[in-house]
Amino acid sequence: MTDTLQRAGEGTATEREISQQPDVWREAAARIRERRAELDGFLAPLLARPELRILLTGAGTSAFIGEVAAPFLTGRLRRRVDAIATTDLVADPVELLAEDVPTLLVSFARSGDSPESTAATDVADQLLGDVHHLVITCDPNGALHRAHADRDDSFVLEMPARANDEGFAMTSSFTSMLLSVLLVFGGDADVDALASAADWVLGQRNRVEAIAVREPARIVYLGSGSLTGLARESALKLLETAAGRIVAVYDSSLGFRHGPKALVDARTFVIVFRSGNAYTRAYDDDIAAELRETLGEENVLTVTAGEPGDGLFAIPGLDGLPDALLALPYVVFGQLFALHTSQHYGVATDDPFPNGTVNRVVQGVTIHPLQG
Repeated sequence: MTDTLQRAGEGTATEREISQQPDVWREAAARIRERRAELDGFLAPLLARPELRILLTGAGTSAFIGEVAAPFLTGRLRRRVDAIATTDLVADPVELLAEDVPTLLVSFARSGDSPESTAATDVADQLLGDVHHLVITCDPNGALHRAHADRDDSFVLEMPARANDEGFAMTSSFTSMLLSVLLVFGGDADVDALASAADWVLGQRNRVEAIAVREPARIVYLGSGSLTGLARESALKLLETAAGRIVAVYDSSLGFRHGPKALVDARTFVIVFRSGNAYTRAYDDDIAAELRETLGEENVLTVTAGEPGDGLFAIPGLDGLPDALLALPYVVFGQLFALHTSQHYGVATDDPFPNGTVNRVVQGVTIHPLQG
């Protein structure tokens, strides 16, 4: 086992980028306030069209931003908001874009250099008669930014420079883009409260590390609605940073019983992201209670807003927030758990795949021309 300093990940880009998130969120919110008039000028004519389809897209972690945001934005905007990964759009654009309606394609990208990033906007331009683009990206020099910076039908929103993570895994890039899209479409949020909650989570590293060093063989993340996307992101973060040393899976709280629960054994640890909505929360609590009976209290942890209790990782100061916003401090838990697991297994967190089998910016993708 590595020493305490290394276990904490001190000195890694990943640790720095996890820790900086409260400040980066405040900076991202300030940028949106500064550009509010420009954003409204671009978006208002589009949102005035009741037939507008909003499509949230990205690859990998960037796709999961859309999965977290889409349920919230659907309810807030009272219109169709779909989350479809660029990897799906590029592979099957004719079917996924078969409905030629006015579309706002919202693209999330850390670098914008993944081949699918620009290919997704290209196929949308090719197949749709009326499409506009909102590009939310962390790299002003990336291919996606360059492709849309000077287009009249596009708006490019840059994240703070620090959000362009240097580490292998997306951390502050994920949360800054998620916060930004929620603020762009969802209005104001108490960003200081979210940042304070994240600071509280960061102060719980010893507790998070204590789980990682127990070496569970399998980790299951569960959540409902927006928090299903968060569960997916948290599982990926663990797989990436620990280089596959530990199996990590995700599901919805209700969906887990429909087959995936078969993987549960005595060395499984389950983390349930608890909804802030009382109705939805009942389903999260049901699966958590059921799994505690099977695995024991010590092998099921519920991450929640509210007051401390047995089996709860309770984050203060978040009462009444929608799940898409709760996802911001919740994911800091998942990021810290991934960091400590990586360090515990002796993986180089910033470069977990030195042989290049998995890359920070995806490689090996050939974009084939769309015929017709």
